[in-house]
Amino acid sequence: MLKVLRNDNLVSREPDIVLVKAAAEGNVESFTELAARYYTPMVAIAHSITGDRDLAEDAAQQCFARAAVKLSQLKNYEKFAGWLAAICRNEAKDIARLENNHRNSEKFSEIKIESKDNDSSEVVKNALSKLSNSSREVIYLRYYDGLSYDQISEVLGISEQAINGRLRRAKKKLAQTLKREGFKQV
Repeated sequence: MLKVLRNDNLVSREPDIVLVKAAAEGNVESFTELAARYYTPMVAIAHSITGDRDLAEDAAQQCFARAAVKLSQLKNYEKFAGWLAAICRNEAKDIARLENNHRNSEKFSEIKIESKDNDSSEVVKNALSKLSNSSREVIYLRYYDGLSYDQISEVLGISEQAINGRLRRAKKKLAQTLKREGFKQV
């Protein structure tokens, strides 16, 4: 079954495994096509780790650079999406760590007072940060990027049932956290 992660006319209908094999053999156009298909999900995965869209885009770009270099080491071409997601997670963690170290090393730091009067987006962002990495990933892929369960399953290499469970648990925890922050259920 053919799965295409982007629905624009720039993405071909060639199955991933054909593109991965061609890219591993040095076909640049095939790798470019794979990057076009998986860029948005990789940004979502990185965003779930970094909490910053710009840093997430940097991580996704670094992910593809590393994948291009290491693609010949991939043994099972059918596992490309999961392999790419693992690289992306590592890149995002490295970027987040570097960014955190950079912030901590600045001479002057701002003191941020947390209160119940925080901007809604900050409260939601804080609630998301309290989720496990795996829960945050499925939230970002599903609700920030709008991927289907089938697409998330392919990207993360887990079953749709596992995705459903993670989403249910994540939404329950988010609801609890937001309720404590004064948000009312809709």
